Amino acid sequence: MQMDAQTGVATGVATGVRTDVPRGLAGVVVTDTALGDVRGREGFYHYRQYSAVELAQSTGFEDVWHLMFYGELPDADRRRAFLAETAALRRLPDEVRAALPAIARSSAPSGPLAGLRTALSLLGAASGLRPVYDLDTESRRRDALTACAAVPTLLTALYRLGRGLEPVEPREDLPFAANYLYMLSGSEPEPARARAIEQYLVSTVDHGFNASTFTARVIASTGADLAACLVGATGALSGPLHGGAPSRALDTLDAIGTPDRIDPWIRERVLAGERIMGFGHPVYRTEDPRSRMLRGIAESFGGPLVEFAVQVEAQVEAILAELKPGRELHTNVEFYAGVVMELCELPREMFTPTFCAARVVGWSANILEQSEDSKIIRPAARYVGPPPVLRQAS
Repeated sequence: MQMDAQTGVATGVATGVRTDVPRGLAGVVVTDTALGDVRGREGFYHYRQYSAVELAQSTGFEDVWHLMFYGELPDADRRRAFLAETAALRRLPDEVRAALPAIARSSAPSGPLAGLRTALSLLGAASGLRPVYDLDTESRRRDALTACAAVPTLLTALYRLGRGLEPVEPREDLPFAANYLYMLSGSEPEPARARAIEQYLVSTVDHGFNASTFTARVIASTGADLAACLVGATGALSGPLHGGAPSRALDTLDAIGTPDRIDPWIRERVLAGERIMGFGHPVYRTEDPRSRMLRGIAESFGGPLVEFAVQVEAQVEAILAELKPGRELHTNVEFYAGVVMELCELPREMFTPTFCAARVVGWSANILEQSEDSKIIRPAARYVGPPPVLRQAS
């Protein structure tokens, strides 16, 4: 595309069709996908042909991983084979393991997600990942399996090293979520906690063309290697307006402190134009189905934190309805995700990395899909600076 000098509207180079789009590309369809969709007005989202929430309630993480990569849920034999295949890929190359202490030290002020960007680059180089443009479908899928299996190992190792602890080697006999918690703490998790985290992970595998997924696809459209695509997506996820909100939503509960402070605390911030973390979503115009499911998981644990979170949710929604009439503002996935992860004893600095451990599967599925299209993603921008000065050649 190029910009029309008089109107500032994007013009298709080949067709001459002028296209102006909303700020932030809101609602703009940029491609076709068979991976899933988010129906914001209905409060529903799905992975391929299955309700994502129903999958979280009834299946394991590896089943959904298989669904996203191969287009179908596995039968019993394929499930066993897939679990064995992915579990065997959890161990890191020696070159990566040797570099992790230095990466952890360097990224300590920012946390494991910052270190992951460097570690993923090294993993890609050490594993010999080649540009997706040069690979066939099966080779791309193999690279994606390698990266997705390694990310939980990288994240937990970086966290532990940053705390002065030795990394815990992955176990091939544990499923994805239980192994993640095991590598994080060094102890095999209680089944209820492992299942709660697994349900959270399943519910966050994919969610339409969000910022990080779109970033991954833009990079994939250049033909770059899979690690490069994941590094870009991880960078997008690190922004507090994207994946950085679960711990911030929990910080809000801490700041409010007691039920009698909910009303004044929230009103003061809403009237000041501040955003209340954990509330509102750019797509949903009704209750976020992920929040609804995670609230149920939290309530199954019970306790003062859950009771307080439910109180805060009800009062905040009432205040927002009063102060922002006509807008549907409900809890989003981050609000109860923080509560569930706190109940499962995950450290807060690992909330967003845990989100990443799941979303890397969705990113990779999108990278694989984008790799089948040879068209590079190349939008245009409207120039609004001072007019160019043409200098005559002397």
